[in-house]
Amino acid sequence: MDEERGDAISDMTLIHPTAQIDSSAQLGRDVRVGAWTVIGPHVVIGDDSELANHVTIKERVSMGARNRLHAGCVVGGDPQDRKYAGEPTECQIGDDNEIREHVTIHRGTGNGGALTTVGSNNLLMVGSHIAHDCEIGDGVVIANQVMLAGHVKVENHVSIGGGVGVHHYATIGTLSFVGGLARVSRDVPPFMIVEGHPAEVRAVNVIGMLRHDWSQGDVDMMKECFRSLFRNTGGGSAQIEELRARYEACAPIQILCDAIERSAAGTHGRARERMRRDDKWSAEAQPNVTSAES
Repeated sequence: MDEERGDAISDMTLIHPTAQIDSSAQLGRDVRVGAWTVIGPHVVIGDDSELANHVTIKERVSMGARNRLHAGCVVGGDPQDRKYAGEPTECQIGDDNEIREHVTIHRGTGNGGALTTVGSNNLLMVGSHIAHDCEIGDGVVIANQVMLAGHVKVENHVSIGGGVGVHHYATIGTLSFVGGLARVSRDVPPFMIVEGHPAEVRAVNVIGMLRHDWSQGDVDMMKECFRSLFRNTGGGSAQIEELRARYEACAPIQILCDAIERSAAGTHGRARERMRRDDKWSAEAQPNVTSAES
């Protein structure tokens, strides 16, 4: 442990003598750091977090309080993108996340917003991968060996089964469920269950909706909407407008219709592909990331 870090590390922090911590890292109160863990430059670890043995926090990572990082995970690694040229980019993580063994989370890229984000109260299971410029919401469960390509957005309270592969720029809608081993090449509509290779909408995520306080009436209306959109021949703009009017008071159906329209306006069924096409992530739009020399 570097003796020149001064007040950047709390007196209450417990650090194994074999851990290596960069002098610029800042550790909060009651942080535990296990054997052979490495914490790189410009890293902030929030209070009451625990890093097990052999954890690697590469650089420019900021995480909140009460996070648990298990053995062998790597956070803040360089993006796996040939366009990445070493520019300073970041990874931000919220509170109360469980990051299990051998999870990998990469920083952003300069041409993609320069930032990867993970929210709070998430469970990232063994060997799952979150690529550069991804946005993970809150209350998300990502099972073993899930692979999220670059620029994927996972909205709140999503569950993704083991071995799923998600195409870059795809959006996984709120309260959706992706079945194990699915190949996700298009946006996943909110409140839906998708399965298969390629993934297709199978049903409404009834259990998820009820667990998150949507009423039985909302669920019943969503089932009717599901049959109209995914079991009949519909899905066009006229039908979306009809459903909007018919279920004007049903908030989840309005959310679903919004998501379907965004996907249709995107490229290959992926709304976020349009962001790349429209050059949303230009240099002028990047967040204020400190230089590598700071």
